[in-house]
Amino acid sequence: MLNSKHRCNHILLFLFITNSHFSHADGSTIDKIYHSYVELLEWEAEWRMVQENKNPITEQKRRQLHKFGLGKAVSETVFIEAYIIAEKHPEDKLSIEAYELEVLWQLSEQGEFIVDYGLLLELEKNRGSNTWEYATSLLLEKEYGRISATANLSLIYEWGDIINNEWETSIALQTRYRHSPRFEPAFELYAGEGNLALGPVITGMERLGKMRAMRWQLGSIFGLNNDTADYTLRAVLEYEF
Repeated sequence: MLNSKHRCNHILLFLFITNSHFSHADGSTIDKIYHSYVELLEWEAEWRMVQENKNPITEQKRRQLHKFGLGKAVSETVFIEAYIIAEKHPEDKLSIEAYELEVLWQLSEQGEFIVDYGLLLELEKNRGSNTWEYATSLLLEKEYGRISATANLSLIYEWGDIINNEWETSIALQTRYRHSPRFEPAFELYAGEGNLALGPVITGMERLGKMRAMRWQLGSIFGLNNDTADYTLRAVLEYEF
């Protein structure tokens, strides 16, 4: 039997190989970067928004994607969250497009190995068609004093009646300076599905009392190739209780 350290090395090698060739699709990989930690007995209400100035492949202008989620830590190492995904274009109203279920599994204690690691499992169903997406992401984190480095390495499979069944890969990296709980500046890099983007992000947390907190993120991610929007705004609000 393989121990936890060997399993981590094998998963990391597999995802490194699959992420060495990025697929090309019309979607964007820019989103929230996940950390591998689970807080015990935590409920979370989340709102997430991503807005592109213009998608260079679909030619859609100022497309907004909103996620509304409710999650719960069901054990010391497992967190489950369900989302409603809505989309808005300048000429249209906000409309529900998909549903998603996520499971975050913390696989190591903080500081137990050279890097902390976990898995994120995601299943998404399109509301208007028989279209599905499943993703497995390896979450890696390492602290160097006040600096935290995070990597999300994702393997994705899409299938359904109106799309080609295909595998995709993506990688998201974040370097964050932990100045204080209320102010943590960061830089993020996204690659995958033809996208390549880099930009600054600010994150923070405000304690609201016993077992309650508000976490927030705000960033502007700039495209580095012709297949990525010139800039993408992203925001996150998480209320923990």
